[in-house]
Amino acid sequence: MQTLNNLSRSLIALEPASTLIAVIEMSLSSWLVAGIVPGIERQPLKKLAVDESALLRLLHRWREEAEKVGCRIERIVVAFEAGRDGFWLARWLKARSIEAHVIHAASVAVSREHRRAKTDRLDAELLKRAFLGWLRGERNHCKVVAIPTLKDEDAKRPSRERESLVGEQSRIVNRMKAALIRLGIRGFNPKLKRAAGRLDSLRTPEGEPIPPNTLAELRRDMERRRLISNQIRQIEEARLKHFEQAPNDGPHAMVRLLARVIGVGIETADMLVHEVLSRNMHDRRAIARYAGLTGSPDESGRKRREKGLARSGNGRVRRGMVQLAWRFLTYQKESALAQWYRARTENARGARKPMIVALARKLLIALWRFVWQGVVPDGVVLRPAQ
Repeated sequence: MQTLNNLSRSLIALEPASTLIAVIEMSLSSWLVAGIVPGIERQPLKKLAVDESALLRLLHRWREEAEKVGCRIERIVVAFEAGRDGFWLARWLKARSIEAHVIHAASVAVSREHRRAKTDRLDAELLKRAFLGWLRGERNHCKVVAIPTLKDEDAKRPSRERESLVGEQSRIVNRMKAALIRLGIRGFNPKLKRAAGRLDSLRTPEGEPIPPNTLAELRRDMERRRLISNQIRQIEEARLKHFEQAPNDGPHAMVRLLARVIGVGIETADMLVHEVLSRNMHDRRAIARYAGLTGSPDESGRKRREKGLARSGNGRVRRGMVQLAWRFLTYQKESALAQWYRARTENARGARKPMIVALARKLLIALWRFVWQGVVPDGVVLRPAQ
């Protein structure tokens, strides 16, 4: 049965007399730990080196101080903001029977003063205040993110690495084309197999060959592009191999099911499954919010306007869905979603780009229902099951 993420507020009643609360303001060089210790009037603040064992000793010491004054600690709760350190500390603390939460950094309210004071101590106080409201079960104090397992995090790496490599490959190709255009040479495609052998025969409009330093730079760029192409091919081959070894594994079964939709390839299906569709979302609104495909209204008094996409969700999902929406119009012309898009853009000037975002949002929700509930979107053509 699908278990939903309910992270907008704590579902466990807060008992202040038996709960030790700590928040961590994390940086690369140090951790600042702020605590609320039952029975102790002062609220301790301790700066530590980046050392999880030292943090555990500090929490145990605060628990002993509380028990000395007659407060029995039954629950230790630790929170910190999501950032460079990822989720390893939360998993490490949970393995040692300490409740750990990771807070979305942008959800913590801060002062809107022009030059507000900002220090680690003040940030820790803001984090502690927001986390206390969340623990009391009050909404909108902060947003807590789901903590993935190490296996879940590792499953995202191939798709993300491939995306990074494809971007790097495009930058190399664009840099090579720009170097040739500076010399007046156009129409040369560096991605062809025999492109390296044609460099020596290229001539500028003056009839001169490519200068030696530029030629050496182009050859090095071609070697880099060849290496990156091989790495992309290795990632794709390794993914297909994993699918063959465990075709009915949870995420793999989702990918195979999603790839049956004509217009959705293995790469897109793999990205969508590991980034968003494998998550246990409440409803269609949560899916759209996570992808950052919702609007950001600006309303005050009589003013009513839309500032555009919120861009607060997963950027990879948002970019992938917008690209998929354009492909969907080509490969699924008879689907209800494609007809809905055409009906609203046929006679509306300048509406194609805004409406493609709406189509991407509707398509993501439809694919989510298809993966979780087996509901095939109206008019969508599927490949035969293999």
